[in-house]
Parts: sequence; C-alpha cells; structure tokens
Amino acid sequence: MDKYLIINCDDFGMCHAANTAVFDLLEHGGVTSATVMTPCGWAPEALKYAAAHPEFAIGIHLTFTSEWQKYKWRPVWGGNTASLRDESGFMHFHCDTFERDAKEEEVEAEIRAQLALARFYGHNPSHMDNHMGSLYGIETGRSFLPIVFKVCAENGLPFRMMRFVPRDYEVPQSFADSAAAAADALGVPILDRLWEHSWSGAQSESYENFRDYMLTRFENCPDGIVETYIHPSAECDELKNTSSVWFRRVWEYRLFADPATRRHIEAQGIKLINYRDLAAMRRGGK
Repeated sequence: MDKYLIINCDDFGMCHAANTAVFDLLEHGGVTSATVMTPCGWAPEALKYAAAHPEFAIGIHLTFTSEWQKYKWRPVWGGNTASLRDESGFMHFHCDTFERDAKEEEVEAEIRAQLALARFYGHNPSHMDNHMGSLYGIETGRSFLPIVFKVCAENGLPFRMMRFVPRDYEVPQSFADSAAAAADALGVPILDRLWEHSWSGAQSESYENFRDYMLTRFENCPDGIVETYIHPSAECDELKNTSSVWFRRVWEYRLFADPATRRHIEAQGIKLINYRDLAAMRRGGK
C-alpha cells in the first residue's frame, strides 16, 4: 500500500512568530498545509496571506480553548457565547470544562463564525481541524463531531479525523469507527491515520535528539493517508513569555525548514500531499 503524508502547521495566526515560520515553510516546501486559529490576534495577518496565496492548502484550526496563562483569546461570534467562556470571559482553559459547559447551538455558531471570518478576508479554506481536540469529546465523552461534520459537508471541506487508532492512543477504535461512519455518511473526507509525535524522552533534551527521533519515525511511516502536525515558530521573546516549552516550536520550524528533512521523507517512498489532494483522492475512491 502507498504511503501518503500530510504535514500540517497548526496554530497559524497564534502570533507573528508563528506566521513567519509558516510563511517560510509553505513557500519553501517544508510542509504541505496549515490551519489558522481565527480567534487569535495575529489571525488577520495569516488570513490575508492565505487569501493572497490560494496555491497553498490553508484551513481553519477550529478553536474553543485558550490554554496559555498569559496569552488569551475570546470567541469570534458576536452573539451569545456565554457557554464558550470561562469566568474571566476568555475561552475555556481546559477541554473538559469546554466539553461540559458548551451549548451545542453556540458551538455551531462559533464554528460558522470562524469560517466566516476567513472568508471575510477573502480566504477559501481547504479543510478544518481542531485545536487541542476539544470537539472530539475525548475528555468527557461529549462529542461535537456531528456539528463539525455537518458544517464540513455543507462547505465541501475535509476534516482531521482518523479511521484507525494507534494502539497506544487514548481513545478506543470504536470511537474512530463511529466518527468515520458519520463522516462517510455526509461525504466528509477524512484521514486513515493521525500520526502524532511525542516529547517524552531524550528527544526533548536537544535539537539533535529531536531531529534524529523524527527522522527515524519517518522511516516507519504507516501506510495509507496519514497526517502529522507541528506547531512551528520563529524564536522570539513573545514566544518565550507565552510557553515554557517554546523550544519545541522552534525546533519543529528548524527541522522542517531544512531541505534534508524533505529529502529524507521522500527517500522512504512517502508521497507528500495536502488536504486538497486528500479530498480529490477520497472522491476518486482512494
């Protein structure tokens, strides 16, 4: 079976340093797609870039949580979003409180508002995915995926969902089976596998360790249509004052900006694709 890999940049629009990194990676072939966090302060820059560069597969990173202590954001929708906010008025800090408190009608309105904001800037998104997995129901079992699939189907958009769950994943295969059936029923293109990398181990001790860990992983890429995602960013004081593990984002940027990384991936017989390719392949029967 062939190996197809999507490399997606999550958190596009989170800050200017993230945008700088994503611009570079898209333009120089280090990644194949990206998704914009529309509630964030630098989303307008990202969305204007996306509108000016329709050749790139840039989607929406549906955002319902605001996980940093010193950097926060609020819902996009101008209507009632009380259930989507914490006591300070920002989006919920944790997925579990979002899943517990959110009203379905407000979730749907916010999804549509985030999509509408992209189109306001002239961008036609290629796909959708979800920041921190808040819409999947992983923490409490309360899933919002039926709403997501409905909006994706209406707009002809693929969504980040996998058919097959890795053995060590935190949800059972039955979860993926149910979600895949719902996506298929509405004609929403999804992945075969979502392939996450870990920061637990020697790979977090140095860039060289991380590089070697990732290159070895690519030598064992699963078959089918697979996505791996990164959160690249340029190094700057803003990032360092946002996250205590800022170096992870800098290392991811450095790794995928290196042309040797792409050469290594392709040497494994892996075909790099984007989400528009995924949609075409699924509709063509692959």
